[in-house]
Amino acid sequence: MKRSLFGRLWPNVTAVVLFVVCVFPVYWMFATAFKPTGDIISETPVWFPTDVTFEHFRTATDADHFWTYVRNSLTVTCLAVLFSLVIALAGSFALARMRFKGRRGFVIGFMLAQMAPWEVMVIAIYMIVRDASMLNSLVPLTAFYTMMILPFTILTLRGFVAAVPRELEESAMVDGCTRAQAFRRVILPLLAPGLMSTSMFGFITAWNEFPLILVLNKEAGAQTLPLWLSSFQTQFGADWGATMAASSLFAVPILILFVFLQRKAVSGLTAGAVKG
Repeated sequence: MKRSLFGRLWPNVTAVVLFVVCVFPVYWMFATAFKPTGDIISETPVWFPTDVTFEHFRTATDADHFWTYVRNSLTVTCLAVLFSLVIALAGSFALARMRFKGRRGFVIGFMLAQMAPWEVMVIAIYMIVRDASMLNSLVPLTAFYTMMILPFTILTLRGFVAAVPRELEESAMVDGCTRAQAFRRVILPLLAPGLMSTSMFGFITAWNEFPLILVLNKEAGAQTLPLWLSSFQTQFGADWGATMAASSLFAVPILILFVFLQRKAVSGLTAGAVKG
């Protein structure tokens, strides 16, 4: 009886411990953003904000070029996700449905591209962009973010496309649809969970990217929010209140996207089950 109780208890205890370990840094970031400066620098940790203040958020949003950084980050990230999804839809369909010479090597190439660390190519990327006279521009940044997201997106969507029975597509073509119409009307609605998960991954990857923007865009008007996070330094050191407030603002779009896309992914799975 005791062994059976322990067998049921330890997975739940482990899950709770892992949850606390993962969530506590996020809680501490948000809590610190609302604490007065005295509580932040206190030798005794203040676990819960006693006097809630929004001064740190005002300091963060009043920083130079804040809204420019927001616009640049949203523009580059959303365009990169959009371009990668459009390209990946065609590429994943070709890899999952068509047979052509070199297909296996093509897939292996995407896997290798996904495993390769982009940081080792920063110098080469800088030289390419410099020689093209496109430094301090959002265009190369969008292009390289798309390239960063694309391998994972294609490989993931390929699995979703392969999971859709060929008979559904063939039935639509027998009913008079072209291959493109069958893809749009039959396969694409069933790919909703894959589109949501890959777009979430792509958004997080592009939104958090730091080395490329640090090297390629030196002008303030062409920079994004990750660089903005490193700007809260005073003559006395880091302004931790403003830094935590800025980090909280930086994390909010990701949290909103996760909540929104999580619901959409579940509804997409249900719709796919019904249509199948």
